[in-house]
Amino acid sequence: MFDVKAPEGVRIRPFRMGDYDRVMDLWVQGGLPLKPQGRDSRENIARQVGLVNVRFLVAEDGEGGPVVGTVFATHDGRKGWINRLAVDASLRRRGIGARLVREAERWLEAQGMDILACLIESDNDLSMA
Repeated sequence: MFDVKAPEGVRIRPFRMGDYDRVMDLWVQGGLPLKPQGRDSRENIARQVGLVNVRFLVAEDGEGGPVVGTVFATHDGRKGWINRLAVDASLRRRGIGARLVREAERWLEAQGMDILACLIESDNDLSMA
């Protein structure tokens, strides 16, 4: 694995429920399917972030600044999954997404996962760029 740096001032931290609306906006910007009445509801997200096998990260522009990226990492005890990666459209191609993925990888490795996979929507060109 490799180390990557996000732009100066961008900080990676755990998701907080106060980030919910902004993260949903980033997922829409990123072309990710959104189910606000189902798996992506506030209640379901709050439940998921409380699980020991879930790490939900955000990138913020400076300490306490706006959320500009997000990634969701989970594992089943055997394999780690990285998904729901999204970065603000105006800040793409600057290393924020790569840094989020690297932090998710680090967490999964610390959980003992040596098999990592990611989910990419087949019709989402941004995911394959």
